[in-house]
Amino acid sequence: MKANDPAKILMVDDRPENLYALNLILSNENYSCIKASSGNDALKVLLHEQDFALILMDVQMPMMDGFETVELIRQLKNLGHVPIIFLTASMDNSVNVFKGYEAGAVDYMIKPISPEILKAKVAVFVDLYRKTQELQTQKTQMKMLNNHVLDANRELAFQNEEKEKIASELVIVNKELIFQNEEKEKRAVELSIANKELLAFTYISSHDLQEPLRKIQTFAGIIPENENLSENVKYNLKRIQSAAGRMQQLIEDLLAFSRISTSDRKFEKTEFNTIIADIELELKDTILEKKASIKATELCAGNVIAFQFRQLLYNLVSNALKFSRPNIPLVIQITSKIEKGSDLKMAPPEEGETKVSPEKNYCHITVKDNGIGFEPHFNKRIFEVFQKLHSKDVYAGTGIGLAIVKKIVENHNGIITASGDLKKGATFDIYIPHN
Repeated sequence: MKANDPAKILMVDDRPENLYALNLILSNENYSCIKASSGNDALKVLLHEQDFALILMDVQMPMMDGFETVELIRQLKNLGHVPIIFLTASMDNSVNVFKGYEAGAVDYMIKPISPEILKAKVAVFVDLYRKTQELQTQKTQMKMLNNHVLDANRELAFQNEEKEKIASELVIVNKELIFQNEEKEKRAVELSIANKELLAFTYISSHDLQEPLRKIQTFAGIIPENENLSENVKYNLKRIQSAAGRMQQLIEDLLAFSRISTSDRKFEKTEFNTIIADIELELKDTILEKKASIKATELCAGNVIAFQFRQLLYNLVSNALKFSRPNIPLVIQITSKIEKGSDLKMAPPEEGETKVSPEKNYCHITVKDNGIGFEPHFNKRIFEVFQKLHSKDVYAGTGIGLAIVKKIVENHNGIITASGDLKKGATFDIYIPHN
């Protein structure tokens, strides 16, 4: 690509109005926008044209959604480097960004799209593409220059007068290499600073969202006490309070997930009996209400991050209490023992999952209940962020609790599995390296 050539951008969306809007936003820039109305159309375009600077991919599309399309794109030769930004219609869909990152996306935006933010993000990736192309051109030129140096060296034995010329060319080559290395280091530092600023911005934004939510809950609670309102208005005010409460809980759970991901890892020997006793005391009212009992037997000490492991066991016990069966006393059984990796009876791990080392000892912790359970084919989905198997009207929650549990286990270089039978209960098995 020459410096003034328009950068090619592939826009994928099943709605013509969305493609029109994207094209309109980017129309005044030096871009060549190619439209595709489905995942299949996008793949057809990419089979013939591969010099795209960026792909804007809608998440929700019929037949083949954005995630599936991106996974197939990443399998096409010479397309692994093309940056992809997901466009998703709502918060419920945008939370699948984690799945998007696994599929191969580099960023995402929530609809309705902010034109200024879209322009800024597209400009960054197009600039990166142009610089990458320039660097590739330089590499080609460098290769040609190196070949020239080799030819000059071959002729050195026959033409002594060429020595000074060859030496000068080598100096130029070395200076160019040094310059490129310095530029790479600068870009790495800039990227690190940008990532830190983005994390700080996300954290602060999440906290600032909680203040207006508190005001909504407070004023919605005060109005019924001071006004003669109809039952319908009072009902709607309660719904406002409930929705604000769910939003606040979602923010708190997201912050908890972020802290688990970034917190320091200080391992220390910890007695699980003490942690469980604290959890029983904290959940005493709910345990009495559910007529539940916690049977913790044969518990061993483990080398863990204490406050994280307390959060792990708290989430599993709370989860069992939440999904108990009506009129049936809940029994939560917690056991642990040290086992050799070679003795563990586990299904073979899927690609990308942590493998058990046969030579290591593991602290095997089991948390089992006799609650409502779940169907076996959900045994992996329940650990995904924002994945819920039940409506919020039936069981409250944000769908992050078990994702936090899985993240804590990963922080311990461990493995967690889940198994369940509908209306019979659920079992969670955790394997933490003992040393």
